[in-house]
Amino acid sequence: MDRKKVCKKSSAKKKMMSIELKREIIEKHEQGVRVVDLSRQYGRSTSMICSVLKRKESIKSVTPAKGLTIISKLRTTLHENMEKLLMVWVTEKQLQGDTLTQTIICEKARAIYGDLLKQTPQTSIDEASEGSFKASRGWFENFKKRSGIHSVVRHGEAASSDMKAAEDYIKTFSDLIKVQGYISQQVFNCDETGLF
Repeated sequence: MDRKKVCKKSSAKKKMMSIELKREIIEKHEQGVRVVDLSRQYGRSTSMICSVLKRKESIKSVTPAKGLTIISKLRTTLHENMEKLLMVWVTEKQLQGDTLTQTIICEKARAIYGDLLKQTPQTSIDEASEGSFKASRGWFENFKKRSGIHSVVRHGEAASSDMKAAEDYIKTFSDLIKVQGYISQQVFNCDETGLF
């Protein structure tokens, strides 16, 4: 009986490179270090080093958000402009006291992106449309990190609540507890129990 060689698939995941590492590779290449030597030094394939060098202008110009060190996709200027316009819209809605949810913000982001896409020249459209914008949950989470709008977005009960009435009730409830002589073990939220 012949034994068949079983080919083991390598479970090596794609190694992500930080923006600082990419910039370091670009800098060394500009100083005259060969691609093969960079490949050996950083433990990456020559094709990965070449890909970094091919996109060196966009890598140099990108400014990552606070706390982000790895950028897997380079964002186009269309995305940047859309997010700036979206932030203006979010700020206006916040000043008006309107309730914003993830769904509302994502719909507006798609609408702004579509309008900007129609206004851009044909050469830029090819660059932007290769990965059409979907306003996914992942994009929204990253947008919140980049823009700091976490306090604006409300979900569930918080979205439909009257904040002024809630603040007024805190004082009323506190006075009630003092007048009736309740201790802290006697006060609980029924909404958070199985009894409710």
